[in-house]
Amino acid sequence: MTFTFSALKTDYRFTRFGCYLGYITQAVVNNFLPLLFVTFSRSYGLSYARLSLLIAVNFVTQLTVDFISPPIVSRLGYRRTMLGGCLFSAAGLSLLAVLPEVLPHFAGLCCCMMLCAVGGGIMEVLVSPIVEGCPSDNKVGQMSLLHSFYCWGSAGCVLISTLYLTAAGTESWRLLAVLWAAVPLLCLFMFILVPINEPEEEQKSGGSAALFKNRLFWLLAVMMICAGASELAVSQWASAFAETALGVSKRVGDIAGPFAFAILMGTARALCGRVTERGLRRCMVLCSALCVVGYAMISLSGSSAVSLAGCGVCGFAVGIMWPGTFSIAAARIPKGGTAMFALFALAGDLGCTAGPAVVGLSPDLEKGFMYAMIFPVLMLVCLASGGGIAPPDRSQTGEQNEEHTR
Repeated sequence: MTFTFSALKTDYRFTRFGCYLGYITQAVVNNFLPLLFVTFSRSYGLSYARLSLLIAVNFVTQLTVDFISPPIVSRLGYRRTMLGGCLFSAAGLSLLAVLPEVLPHFAGLCCCMMLCAVGGGIMEVLVSPIVEGCPSDNKVGQMSLLHSFYCWGSAGCVLISTLYLTAAGTESWRLLAVLWAAVPLLCLFMFILVPINEPEEEQKSGGSAALFKNRLFWLLAVMMICAGASELAVSQWASAFAETALGVSKRVGDIAGPFAFAILMGTARALCGRVTERGLRRCMVLCSALCVVGYAMISLSGSSAVSLAGCGVCGFAVGIMWPGTFSIAAARIPKGGTAMFALFALAGDLGCTAGPAVVGLSPDLEKGFMYAMIFPVLMLVCLASGGGIAPPDRSQTGEQNEEHTR
């Protein structure tokens, strides 16, 4: 592909690239600080309970943004809202080098986390409908590829941060935070120029009120909570768990824990695009059962090697949960519009808050992971219950689909 500024303004492939950068930005926001939990604990005297609260600040803020974003997006439009999200993320990462020293340590970290979370929440709400609005012959595949970039971003954040901190020393983490701010700034540049189509169904959607009357929406919302909780409970605590509970070095723990988790989750999401609609539910059932096995390996094995392998198993198993639930919703609630994307993002972020909190509130991380096993178990129960989850055959008429959404 030849790069020119004229192509940047007209080629929707660059719009998708901008959305990929948006998910990479969110991955940095969600994964960079957890890599430093042990550093914060030692340098600032923060307990695991307070670090768990820091995770909650991130996802509660994102949850709030998810809830209030539809009217803001309607008023400002996709482009200006995305630009604001990029600026918030860049500011939060940059100020991470300053505010914890200027303010009380925990307050400074919370302020930076909130700024990053506002930006991450905006991107989470908008990147999916923006990609949905791009012309494409394979929107299911494009959506699956989009969600995989969160995983590649997570893996890249872990790998690059680990290599940098190994070479430059843990005390240089402030400079690394400033360097990571370049990612949302590049995303900002992209969204100043790229073409954006707002989905036509946005004007035809019945809004949140119509969704709240749909029983399938509530079942899918519970699945989104379980997907977010199952994923983040492991990814947010894998580094600290490996370094403290398993006794391995930070470098080994980061690579074998969160890095392996992200790589395997991204692989699962890349493969998700090849799963047919008719086979999606069965695949999600198998992966949910595998996720329960992964949690058992982490919490019950008593072996460092098996526990770290369990992190990887969980990464692969949870990969299909989030995009799979989105795919089911797109097929079964075709007129959900941006309101549906925002509400499912809210439900997912609620799970992203609950999962790590359940793990972190226990002084024993192994027991915390055992308690968090309830989330993949509940996902399995939801999928096994049926309730109209299976995506419809493409041969079904539009009238049948519309009737299901009423």
